[in-house]
This record gives sequence, C-alpha cells and structure tokens, in this order.
Amino acid sequence: MIEFEWNFGILVPYWGNFLRGAIVTIELSVIVIFASLLGGIVVGMARYSSNKWLNLPATVFVEIFRNTPVFVQIVWFFYAFPVLIGVQMEGFVAAILGVGLNMTAYTSEIYRAGIQSIHKGQWEAAKAVGMPYMRTMRRIILPQAIRRMIPAFANRIIEGAKATALASAIAVGELLHEGELLAQALYRPLEIYTVIAVLFFVLIYPLALWSYWLERRLRTDEKVTL
Repeated sequence: MIEFEWNFGILVPYWGNFLRGAIVTIELSVIVIFASLLGGIVVGMARYSSNKWLNLPATVFVEIFRNTPVFVQIVWFFYAFPVLIGVQMEGFVAAILGVGLNMTAYTSEIYRAGIQSIHKGQWEAAKAVGMPYMRTMRRIILPQAIRRMIPAFANRIIEGAKATALASAIAVGELLHEGELLAQALYRPLEIYTVIAVLFFVLIYPLALWSYWLERRLRTDEKVTL
C-alpha cells in the first residue's frame, strides 16, 4: 500500500489562482441567480396565463430546459449556438445562458406553483372591483405568493451556485477550472481538489444558513399571524 503525504504548503504560492477562480465563480453565480429570478417571473406568469400564445411558448421553454442536463446546455451554447448565429461566443456568456436559462425554467415553476396556491376567491374579488389582471397580479397575488416561494427559491439559488462549476467544461476561468489547470501543472490533485471543495463550501454554506434562517423566520411569522 502506497502511503500518501499531504502537502498543502505547495499550494501557497498559487493562492492568487484560487482567488481569481473564486471571483469568477461569484460573478457567474450572481448574474445567473438574478437573471433567473427576473426571467422566472415572466415565464411563470406566462405559464399560468390562459392565453395559448403566452402559455405554449413558455411551456415549451420550461420542458426543454428542465428535461435536458444543464451540462449539455452549457456545451450547446458554446459550440452549437455560434453556428446558428454566426458569431463566436465567449465561454462566460455561454455559461450564463446555459446555467441561467436552466435556472429560469425551474424558478418559473416555483412562481407558477406559488401563484396557483393563492385562493381563487382573491382573483374573483379583484375582478369584481374592476381591477385589471396585471394590477391584481402585482398588488395582490405576487406579494402573497412570493412569501410562500422563498424557501424553494433559497434551495434553487444554492443549486444554481453549484451548477456554475460545470462552466469549467468550456474553459471558463472559474474555481474548478483554475484548480484543474493547477492539478495538471503540479500533479497534486488530492490537495488541489480538496482546497476547491473547501472553497466551494465556504462560498455556498452561507446561502444554506440563510435558507435555514428564512424558513425559521417564516414559521415564526406564521405562528404570530395565527
């Protein structure tokens, strides 16, 4: 049996590589999270609409992106999409499209489920006083629905942050890709990938703590309301 000696000291001179990769990971995560939260509400409302010209395209979008792997979507936007548009795409942009649209599909379903959870009587009451659909949605339905969606959104944000690591497949300089380059140069994969795992944990665990806090806060507020 070969004994392995850990040597994290060899990585100290390369802390800048890990920092650079972590910054790109954070940038990518922030962009896809905010884009998916904004895009998801548009697609979710279209999915809820009875207008087939809104509902059908939204349904097709959701089914395509929910039922194909996000890794395939990232690779498709980097290698195949440029063939269709005739313009070479940067890896960072392709990663945003792949991860962001995948997250948008999932967040739209969270919005749709949240909207459907609101009792129909509130729709009918708004309609009775002559309130238009969009105003009803904005002033009455969404404020209540979003409160119920928060725990699901928190989990989806965590999943989206982890999915950014797949961007390494198209050489985006995020954390995992920087680690892969170091592993090839230093031949110390055990230490390098351990550091990467720890850094991802440090970046993502606060989001998990935030989601736990939100769930406790919502349960407390519900008890106070009751």
